Amino acid sequence: MPEAHENSSEPHEPYEPHEPSESREPHEPRGPQDPHEPPTPRIRWTRPNLRYQWEKDRARFPKERRARSGVMEYDTGLPASELVFHASYRDVPADPALAAAFGVPEGTVLVERTYRTRPAAERAPLALVTSRLVRHMVAANPDLLTEAREPWPGGTPHQLATVGIELDRVEDRVTSRPPTAAEIRELDLPPGAAVLLLRKRCFDTAGRVVELSDITLPADRTELVFTTPLRPW
Repeated sequence: MPEAHENSSEPHEPYEPHEPSESREPHEPRGPQDPHEPPTPRIRWTRPNLRYQWEKDRARFPKERRARSGVMEYDTGLPASELVFHASYRDVPADPALAAAFGVPEGTVLVERTYRTRPAAERAPLALVTSRLVRHMVAANPDLLTEAREPWPGGTPHQLATVGIELDRVEDRVTSRPPTAAEIRELDLPPGAAVLLLRKRCFDTAGRVVELSDITLPADRTELVFTTPLRPW
């Protein structure tokens, strides 16, 4: 598998919101909630936008260091042993809306990646994630076309780096709405809970959209934090 360029002077790690605990005992998955019992507390987590620079910096680390943890461990404070991860990939044609979002012709083949990560103590995932890459942009590395190598140490920034793509900026757009029946079931939402819809577009240094994700988050247990550095006068 092609690797990204390794710099002998390792970049710093500016974003360290949580250190995963290695001492916790594994939990049993939650069973169905008894309506006559008090609600079981759910794991709440914070998703800061500073994670993007943290991910990009890690793309230049050696594989062993990249494999130690990912953003979900840092966002939740849980060790990998307490997170259950699933990924599936498939090729799909870009519909008119996705083609416009990527700036590619309609019908362009996309690699659609579906991700689910849940705490081992719970039955519901933390989010419903659908990520897409433009297939011809990443086809030089066949490992990027299949879920067989997931979870990928270093995540999407390192995946793209293996085919010479460097991320330049990330655009997040967040809206909210009531959940669908399917989202209520999969996210195990309580009555009255809303969902947050986050559309993330990643741009490379040439200005191309190289990754697009649609992320559905349960609003009852997710906090989004946006930090904007300001230039000095």
